[in-house]
Amino acid sequence: MTQDLAIGIDIGGTGIKGAVVDLASGELVSPRRKVATPEGGRPADIVEAASALLEEFSESGGDELPLGVCFPAVVKRGLTLSAANVSHEWIGLHAEELFEQALGRDIHFINDADAAGVAELRYGAARGADGLVILTTLGTGIGSAFLFDGVLVPNTELGHLELDGDDAEHRAAYSAMEREDLDWAEWAKRLQRYYAHLEMLFSPDLFVVGGGVSKHHEQFLPLLELATPIVPAVHRNNAGILGAASLAAD
Repeated sequence: MTQDLAIGIDIGGTGIKGAVVDLASGELVSPRRKVATPEGGRPADIVEAASALLEEFSESGGDELPLGVCFPAVVKRGLTLSAANVSHEWIGLHAEELFEQALGRDIHFINDADAAGVAELRYGAARGADGLVILTTLGTGIGSAFLFDGVLVPNTELGHLELDGDDAEHRAAYSAMEREDLDWAEWAKRLQRYYAHLEMLFSPDLFVVGGGVSKHHEQFLPLLELATPIVPAVHRNNAGILGAASLAAD
């Protein structure tokens, strides 16, 4: 039975969450557990918090299940090459090795937006889509995942495209709407500028919009005028957990 299950842990700037995932259905089969990300987001503190979270799955056979961890950074061959909303001590760190030593087990370690992309590819809005799918997560920043004919192209970081003299995410992320007290229409104008720019650069076949704000998609997606279809993600805030778990079992 356990061969069809895996654990996903999603590390963010404010919270660390995890669950056991049914790999056939893409559903969470345990309660979603969450702990606060330690203040400062330093490596030793985050690893300790993730270890404590993982212990909560021990009684359900979690020690024997594949484990995937996703993280808000460029991840290349187990190294974290950037740091979003966590300590800069992560930059250049052998993070996968650090987690494996602390947890005493092998893991699959991946960028959080890439994990969300895989979740939507295998179980959500991008399933069965041909050509280039660009998933974006609208939150504190803008995460992105490229999915081409069902294959992930990792570490795209499209939130950091320079647009109008600034990082695109500084003006178009959901945090900008909150920070500047924009209404949906005002924010949609910024999203229009952003997605039209992505359209011009990459000629995608589908946009998928994730992040917690996607549950309000009817407030802003209909306001966008694009040649490319744009749809809300299915798994929203569970996507990182689901994608990390799915990749761990490959």
